[in-house]
Amino acid sequence: MSDTVSEGESSVPASDGPTRPPVAARHEVVHELHGDRRVDAYNWMRDTDDPETLAYLAAERAYYDASTASLGADAAALFAAMEARVAPAEASVAHRRDRYAYFTRTLPAAEYPQHCRIPLPDGAGDGDWRAGVDLSTEPQVILDPAELTDESGYLDIGLTLVSPDERLLAYSFDRTGDEVYRMRIRDLDTGRDLADELPRTYYTAGWSADSSTLFYTVHDAIYRPHQVWRHRVGTPADDDVMVFEELDERYGVEIEPSRSGDVIAIGTYCRDTTEVWLVDAHAPDQPPRCVEPRRKGVEYFVEHARTPAGDRLFIVTNDGAEEYRLVSAPADDPSAANWSDAVPALSGERLYSAHAFDGHLVLSLRRDVRLTLRAHRLEDDGSISAHGVEIAAQVDNGAVRLADNEQYDTATVTVYEDSYTTLRAWYDVELGTGDRHLIHQTSAPAYDASDYVSELVWAPSPSRGQATDAAPVEVPVTVVRRADVPLDGTAPCLLYGYGAYEACDEPQFDPGIIALLDRGVVFAHAHIRGGGEGGRRWWLDGMMARKQNTFTDHVAAADRLADGLVDGDRIVSRGLSAGGLLQGAVFSQAPDRWRGVIAEVAFVDVVTTMLDASIPLTVNEWDEWGDPSRPDDYAWMLAYSPYDNPPPAGGRPDLLVTGALHDPRVMVFEPAKWVALLRHTDPQWSPRCLFRVELGAGAHVGPSGRYAHLRYEADVYAWLLARVAT
Repeated sequence: MSDTVSEGESSVPASDGPTRPPVAARHEVVHELHGDRRVDAYNWMRDTDDPETLAYLAAERAYYDASTASLGADAAALFAAMEARVAPAEASVAHRRDRYAYFTRTLPAAEYPQHCRIPLPDGAGDGDWRAGVDLSTEPQVILDPAELTDESGYLDIGLTLVSPDERLLAYSFDRTGDEVYRMRIRDLDTGRDLADELPRTYYTAGWSADSSTLFYTVHDAIYRPHQVWRHRVGTPADDDVMVFEELDERYGVEIEPSRSGDVIAIGTYCRDTTEVWLVDAHAPDQPPRCVEPRRKGVEYFVEHARTPAGDRLFIVTNDGAEEYRLVSAPADDPSAANWSDAVPALSGERLYSAHAFDGHLVLSLRRDVRLTLRAHRLEDDGSISAHGVEIAAQVDNGAVRLADNEQYDTATVTVYEDSYTTLRAWYDVELGTGDRHLIHQTSAPAYDASDYVSELVWAPSPSRGQATDAAPVEVPVTVVRRADVPLDGTAPCLLYGYGAYEACDEPQFDPGIIALLDRGVVFAHAHIRGGGEGGRRWWLDGMMARKQNTFTDHVAAADRLADGLVDGDRIVSRGLSAGGLLQGAVFSQAPDRWRGVIAEVAFVDVVTTMLDASIPLTVNEWDEWGDPSRPDDYAWMLAYSPYDNPPPAGGRPDLLVTGALHDPRVMVFEPAKWVALLRHTDPQWSPRCLFRVELGAGAHVGPSGRYAHLRYEADVYAWLLARVAT
């Protein structure tokens, strides 16, 4: 591979002022690989510390602000509508531990919820403990994020982890959006932070059983969590001990404490392979031991359970089952040679995880697109009942998940269910019978769920590489609307998609979406391949060499909606990150399908980025996208890379792109380069392309805080409504 640079114009962005879009300087760099030659005129933007790059980004933000100033009143009205559907004050469902019940509460006008606790009454039992907890009394506030905010206004709490003795709180926070978290430890008896401070931590951690030792993860310069460290409370961070390091750059590490409190699992993972090491939580100074050495293509995830016959590990694995099965093994010798089937894989189900409680195991799985749960009895001999108790969502097109359930010794768990049209509801469920009773539902002023409808439609989509006579794949699409807005081909539509990592965006109530529905817009969520709504096979059919299926599915979903359900001339497409790549691809491949496209923090310079191992999310993502240093991978990635395949000039839809200077996941130069290229290749269309870049503190998913994020959504939706106005 070779790069050559040609002399060009001055690299200082030129602009005719805020009423005209910026014109980026062009300095051609030639990338040569596999006999192919790519010319990149905007490679200079990769230096985000260069004043010229910063000046260009500032010019783009100024143009965005000037171009959207006329939408201010509409954005304010949208924000007011969203805010009206947010309860000024709200408390979450409490979950219990041994001495306290824990919950969060959000006070009026507050951006962030406080973390609180209240003492449990003496003798509080498994089934009746809520009756003795008076949440109307003033709780102990163990963490108030408002006290951590600075002048930037941005704050993200990485984790909050109460020690087993409930006397300490480990918490971490980030004030810039770069996902470098500072961790502190608070004495909950005094409310004061200890001198202990860990300056660079990542998202996962775990306490030893005696609360003396904290295990935490650290990421490297490219944001790969690669080490696990052990910190003794009350000692300097310089004395911490590294207990595990992953040297293979394709893998990251995470920590998962068991609910039993007896085991701390260290998982090392790449996109299709895992390996788990166990630390005895009662002997934190002992080295971890491996459950089963990694085998490429085999994933497994462990859960520890106590039984009268001895401790066991319940292991969810794809070893011998594409959609995963549940096996078990003795905890003292858990290698694969000792794995035995606990629950066989069932047709039509994707098994995700197992959660152990005293006497029961709760499985999280997906069936017919949606998440659901099933509880199995854990027998004295360590086996589990073949037939479980179903715990399914009770609302149309809804999902049900376990809530915070930190108590191991219980036969009752708390679950919550969501849909796009119903408010989140929490239930206590008896694991032996499945009987449930409602304990809390989120409030939304002036909201009536009966005014809205959520339904599932199916979009036929061809598959890349299929025989010409093969039946199309049916792609599920969730369609949400006001009940008085008919699906008769007249309403505008926002189509959302992601389609990567086997990830699924589960349905949940969103006041922003409701504000759109109230303005006559239909919201549709396309569950395209590359995601996981159809199980593991759904991901396998939308990654690597089959990535084009993701984009084909999204366009097929739009075509199905346009076939008499919504106004096909007024469809706006939206997606973020890998979903931003989706938007870039469908912007190029089907420009006449969209009235507008919203590409947030868009991963669009696919080939160049995946050739650069020095930036985050490259080496450890080759198993998702491919490694372009290999000729075949290079060919399929180049075929869809939005930066390498701009659409022809003329006929392009309006485009809104976002980025953030401190985003560690999609570097800001990717959307910046793409916008500059698109402007250059179609100058007449150029004013219809806007780039909203966050120059200060700001994260991958936008501003933090409940109202700040709603204001962002209101800005985006004001732009959308202007596009679809008749």
